[in-house]
Amino acid sequence: MSAKVVITGIGVATPNGLGVEEFWAATRIGKNAIGPVTRFDAAQYPTRLAGEIHDFAAEDHLPSRLIPQTDRMTRLALVAADCAFEDAGVRPGDIPEFDMGVVTASTSGGFEFGQNELKKLWSQGSQYVSAYQSFAWFYAVNSGQISIRNGMRGPSGVVVSDQAGGLDAIAQARRQIRKGSKLIFSGGFDASICPWGWVAQIAGGRMTTSDEPERAYLPFDADASGYVPGEGGALMILEDAEAARARGAANIYGEIAGYGATIDPKPGSGRESGLRRAIETALADADLAPGQIDVVFADAAGSPELDRAEADALTAVFGPGGVPVTAPKTMTGRLYSGAAPVDVVSAVLAMREGLIPPTTNVTLAPEYDIDLVTGQARTASVRAALVIARGQGGFNSAVVVRAVD
Repeated sequence: MSAKVVITGIGVATPNGLGVEEFWAATRIGKNAIGPVTRFDAAQYPTRLAGEIHDFAAEDHLPSRLIPQTDRMTRLALVAADCAFEDAGVRPGDIPEFDMGVVTASTSGGFEFGQNELKKLWSQGSQYVSAYQSFAWFYAVNSGQISIRNGMRGPSGVVVSDQAGGLDAIAQARRQIRKGSKLIFSGGFDASICPWGWVAQIAGGRMTTSDEPERAYLPFDADASGYVPGEGGALMILEDAEAARARGAANIYGEIAGYGATIDPKPGSGRESGLRRAIETALADADLAPGQIDVVFADAAGSPELDRAEADALTAVFGPGGVPVTAPKTMTGRLYSGAAPVDVVSAVLAMREGLIPPTTNVTLAPEYDIDLVTGQARTASVRAALVIARGQGGFNSAVVVRAVD
């Protein structure tokens, strides 16, 4: 079955905005949300900047019974799910429970919850460790909590492929819709701004050590020195296009039109990255030529070697400067599994307004032959967008999002 699968509801929470309108109002003008870490004392660590979500109090949105059993990332995801339901004009009981599912992505799971319980174990003893530790840390916990809270008993799961996972989860949700499910939640959330999560990320060797919020995360810039981590993500409701129209869906943001994924060859093999092939596969799946893509939302790793590989892949597919490229994640930091779903949200909102959001703070280095949108937003007709995401370990994923008349 190859039914059109469309986005009918969005819930988004990022460092520069909670909810669709607040997020887009900040993104379209390039509002920077990167700053010194406040969730813990990061002075002793080489990386001290992050994109944090401020002014979020889960107690204002969720039942009190859920607070002690959930990590911060899960609380954000649960609230985003509520927002997506409202945005789509759907209530959980409107659709049979076995026709609704949840497929999310996670990079780290509930790290902060796990850290706090390990601290109790070390300092107080095992009798003080919460029984909720058995699941609150787990990669699949967001899918589980969302499905339980909303009575969703259809196909569900979790994808773990670092930042690429956000797109892989959306693709899996599309498969489930095509197999007959009526509604699937998909996207990703991460929130590992805590000491345990911090040292795990530092070990990856790709975080910047800059202390200047406006000069720390600079993909495709001559001064690129790594990335700034962030927290948050997005969840989307996906439905069959005909079914969405039949129920009178208030919003049809766009179609998930194409998908491709590859794994890079072994480091040192001398073989080309698989990113180009992932892009070409997504375009073929969408039945679009490169010239029909109006904007690319880049992975934008922020390190010279990875930026070079991405720029080379884009140039090979689209030609030198052949398509506008943007990376609005420079405003928020990299949100891990939440980053690519946020880019998908940005893509459909760019279609809605006819505006490509900017890559903030970056001056394009001359060695990259791409048309990077910097400084301020660019007015453009956006009918089809390509979103790229790569994960540590060699994961490459690409999704084509297309406007729906």
